[in-house]
Amino acid sequence: MSTADRAPIRILVVDDHTLFRRGLTALLTRDPRLQVIGDAADAGQAQRKAQELQPDVILLDNHLPGVNGVDALPALMEAAPHTRILMLTVSEDENDLAAALRGGAAGYLLKTIEGDALTAAIQRAAAGDSVIAPEMMSKLVAAYRGATGGNPSTANGIAVRVSANPAHPASASEASIASLSPRELDILRGIVRGASNKEIAREHGIAETTVKIHVQHVLRKLDVSSRVHAAVIATEHGLL
Repeated sequence: MSTADRAPIRILVVDDHTLFRRGLTALLTRDPRLQVIGDAADAGQAQRKAQELQPDVILLDNHLPGVNGVDALPALMEAAPHTRILMLTVSEDENDLAAALRGGAAGYLLKTIEGDALTAAIQRAAAGDSVIAPEMMSKLVAAYRGATGGNPSTANGIAVRVSANPAHPASASEASIASLSPRELDILRGIVRGASNKEIAREHGIAETTVKIHVQHVLRKLDVSSRVHAAVIATEHGLL
């Protein structure tokens, strides 16, 4: 099936600012792969519309009147159990990040994100991937590292959700790291820092498309599905 033949990703936008909702809807609907099927101004409206519309993806602001977005996650997931929820917020607070991931969000994005990057993040989330804003990656990794001195299963509610496949023993992860080429290790270090593909490409003087290919190879060799998982594995093995 070609891209043109695929059904568009159905999106529910949840934000208490009317102008932002309208602007975001106008931005997203420029892409034929996306379809905004509704919007909501608070958690109650979001829950009702999620249950009625069963969207593929919900873009959820955290600062909502009454009930914050992260506190609304359980109800939204119950109303639409197959929906992927992406936080789209101004908050760079690591506690909000932890709460969102602990609550079941598929990702955490900042409102400073570029339009093309947002579109790509929505597509990745709809495909089942985890998506974290590059600016938040270092805070995610720091939270994980801070918890490994105690009980890593309670790393602010993060480690369990984003750790590598628990069926893989540490030795397997070490072997996976050892299988990476020098260039792939450079790419992985960039991922740990939260750098975008464009930033990694600029740093190493290579094309962004080449970085994308390297990232795919890194994920495959580490047997993970997202940059978050790769960053956690790298951090566990001191690759900083």
